[in-house]
Amino acid sequence: MMKRWLAAAAAALMCAAPASARLPKVGEVAPDFTFTLMDGSKVSRDDLKGQVVLLNFWATWCVPCRKELPLIDRYYDIQKKHGFRAFAVTTEDSLPLYRMKPLFAAMPIPAVKRSKGPYSEVSAVPMNYIIDRAGRIRYATAGAFDLDTLNKVIVPLLQEPAPAG
Repeated sequence: MMKRWLAAAAAALMCAAPASARLPKVGEVAPDFTFTLMDGSKVSRDDLKGQVVLLNFWATWCVPCRKELPLIDRYYDIQKKHGFRAFAVTTEDSLPLYRMKPLFAAMPIPAVKRSKGPYSEVSAVPMNYIIDRAGRIRYATAGAFDLDTLNKVIVPLLQEPAPAG
């Protein structure tokens, strides 16, 4: 009886999920998004064509996130000259953004104040998406990066030529 109830509850939850909650998948063209950064500027998917992009979703309460963010920040500072862009997207259940301004003022990685698009519906943190120069999602995984994994994933993508046009 309990198994049947759990199965029915799970089915109801899956059916109740809106179509817009579908998260982007590896191999697909990256869905459009717009980020409003802490400085008030905006950046969209189309602004980043020809670059390798890392979208890092994190939360202030998440211990692996707090270890990963400084690593990604240093990595971004080194690799940005090769066409690498990274964005720190703080989830809504974190500290208020005004309390994080000093942190982001000290970091090169652009911090996202507001996110519009399918990426804002992540269910786990840290969550990382990597978009290649051609605009395809090449990595989408929940879990913190270490330096070896960053190099394994990012360096080959940076070596790919930017698409013509």
